[in-house]
Amino acid sequence: MSLLPVARACDLAEIPVERRWLIDQLWSEQAVGIVGGEPKCFKSFLAPDLAVSVASGAPALRRFAVPRPGRVLLFAAEDALQVVRERVSGIASACGVGIESLDLHVITAPTLRLDLRDDAARLDDTVAALRPRLLVLDPFVRLHRIDENASADVAPLLASLRELQRKHGTAVLLVHHSRKGSAASRPGQALRGSSELHAWGDSNLYLRRNGERLTLSVEHRAAPAMADLALGLRAEGDHLALEIVGSPATIEAASPLPALPDRICSALAVAPHAMSLDDLRAACRVRKSAVCAALADLARAGTVARLDGGYVLADPRA
Repeated sequence: MSLLPVARACDLAEIPVERRWLIDQLWSEQAVGIVGGEPKCFKSFLAPDLAVSVASGAPALRRFAVPRPGRVLLFAAEDALQVVRERVSGIASACGVGIESLDLHVITAPTLRLDLRDDAARLDDTVAALRPRLLVLDPFVRLHRIDENASADVAPLLASLRELQRKHGTAVLLVHHSRKGSAASRPGQALRGSSELHAWGDSNLYLRRNGERLTLSVEHRAAPAMADLALGLRAEGDHLALEIVGSPATIEAASPLPALPDRICSALAVAPHAMSLDDLRAACRVRKSAVCAALADLARAGTVARLDGGYVLADPRA
C-alpha cells in the first residue's frame, strides 16, 4: 500500500511576518492571482508597475513596499516590444530608477500557448532557468484557444500555473478581462469566463472605472484586504505611470509604508554588496537627511555597520 505524505499541523512550517508579502498589502509571497478589469482600465499599466517594483525594490504605486525584491519575467502578448520598453521605462522613471538597473526579463516569443504541451514546457524551462520571484502573463485571452466559459477547459490550465508556482517558488500574476458593463457586480464575479478564475487567485487586484474615476480593489485568500483606492494616470513628459490620488491623509491611512529604519534594513538585507548613502536614499525614496538620521540610530543600536564601500547589516555575532 502506498500512502500519501502527511504531517501534523503543528509541525508545518510557519511563515515569518516579514516574508508574507511579495508587495506589502497588494500581493502575497508566491501568490497566484489576477489583475482584472474591463478594457481601458489600465491593467497593462498596473501589471508592469508591480513588475518594476519587484525588480527594483521601489514601492509599488509609490506607496507599497517590496520587502525582498528579485527577478521578474514578463510576457506581454498584446504589445509590441518597443511599447513594452517604453511603458516599463516610464514606470521605472516614476519609481526613481533606471530601466538599465531592472532585473526584469521580457519573453520575446511572438506567441505563447499554455494549452499546448510544447509551449507550456518551454515556459517551465524558462522559469526554472531564470528563477523569477514574479511571473507576469498579460493577458489570459492570448495565452490559449480554450473555451474560457468551460470549467473543464480552464481548470487544467490554471492548475498548470499553480504547479509552476509550487515547483519554482514564483508568484504568478495573470492579467484578465472583466465582462463589459459589469460595474454593478462584485469585482471577482465580474471576471469574464469560468468562475474557476476567481476561485484560483491567492491575491487578486481589480480595476474598475466609473466615469473618470478609476478604483483599485484588493482581495486576498489569507489576509484582510484594504479599502478601495482611487488611482489616476500621471504623465511626466512622455512617460506615464499610475499613482494613488486623494488627500495625503487618505493615502497615508490606506497604504502606510513601513518605518524608515525597517525599510533601510530590508534594502540592506537583499543588497548584494554594501550600499552607499545615495543608494539607500533612492531605495527608500526619502530625503538624504532622513536616511542619515535613521542610519545614525541604527549604527548606535548596532544594527548596521559602515564599511569603506557603504553600509551593511551588522553581524550579530560580532
